[in-house]
Amino acid sequence: MKTIKYAVAAIALSTLSFGAFAAQAINPAQAQGMNKIGVVSADGATTLDGLEAQLAEKAAAAGATGYSITSANTSNKLSGTAVIYK
Repeated sequence: MKTIKYAVAAIALSTLSFGAFAAQAINPAQAQGMNKIGVVSADGATTLDGLEAQLAEKAAAAGATGYSITSANTSNKLSGTAVIYK
């Protein structure tokens, strides 16, 4: 029983710490004080929220702390791009 409690606690803590390192959507005014480090793209999303989640995940994987979505297109599935900042 203690093993299950420790496993649940470890999962909860790792989930919370992952959220602390996720890239955040920023507006143009916030981007002014940051350094552009690249562009990410995503495709195949079925909702705008799904597309934003894919772009945020790719931005975080690239080491960005912020991202600004620059395009979103649809043709049955959504695709889009975002500039990433640090």
